[in-house]
Amino acid sequence: MNSLTDIAVFTQVVDSGSFTAAAEALSLSKSVVSKYVTRLEDRLGARLLNRTTRRLSLTEVGRAFYERSRRALHEIEEAEAEISRLQGEPRGTLRLNTPMSFGILHVAPALPDFLRQYPEVSIDMNLDDRKVDVIEEGFDLSVRISELPDSSLVARRLGPCRHAVVAAPAYLERHGTPTTPDELQHHNVITYRHQEAARNWHFRAPDGTPVSVPVSGSVQTNNSLALREALLGGVGITRTPTFAVGQDIQAGRLRPLLVNYQTLELSIFLVYPQRRHLSPKVRAFVDFFAERISNTPDWDQPSE
Repeated sequence: MNSLTDIAVFTQVVDSGSFTAAAEALSLSKSVVSKYVTRLEDRLGARLLNRTTRRLSLTEVGRAFYERSRRALHEIEEAEAEISRLQGEPRGTLRLNTPMSFGILHVAPALPDFLRQYPEVSIDMNLDDRKVDVIEEGFDLSVRISELPDSSLVARRLGPCRHAVVAAPAYLERHGTPTTPDELQHHNVITYRHQEAARNWHFRAPDGTPVSVPVSGSVQTNNSLALREALLGGVGITRTPTFAVGQDIQAGRLRPLLVNYQTLELSIFLVYPQRRHLSPKVRAFVDFFAERISNTPDWDQPSE
């Protein structure tokens, strides 16, 4: 930008006390320095410097312009220094969006470890099951659980989001255990509202044959944790992410059903806006969570 260069050269002339000294400080010729200052005066329509063969002095408007320019250039220098500092170590506020259940169960418990590792970072976490607009709403990162990430965003796959058909032992004792998907039509099925085809479940039989079955029941909810509570209370059967019920399966509080039939599997992604320079705080968070969630997350480990 010519205007900024002209201003920087002008302030250097004033600070140095002469065109010659300014030229030496800037590693420019005296004629080039003079050209920059003249161009600035022409653009402003005002004389900034009184020039004589013996001395150089500021005009009244020149002094006012110099003082404001010097402050502005100092602010720019400070801003550049701040950017360099921020780009060096993870610091600042990280705005994160995550689905509610996953955020409560797996993101929030991990934050103490992350913050101990990166004490200059603070977290502003938003829990929301809707698909937020990361750019429009000003988030640095968002956890997405889906088949494919948004192509307009950068995506880092963290691991699988497997689903299991489960029920509490107490429910199965009262109503029996289904052995095929078709038998689900005779059971009280708890459904998750945000799931695609929530009332028509798809399976793949052991021989590869696709199976679809309509389901219905007395409870529908938009939150996996609320659904889990209904399950543990023996209300019915559901298909839910193992990240929400994996520990219950391991502990025997819930029993997996139809294990020979493949069902819904999605992926867990961290998505963020496409940026040429990824900030250290975002990079640190992405790497941190990629290490914590593998292709076999803790909640999918078999019980001991």
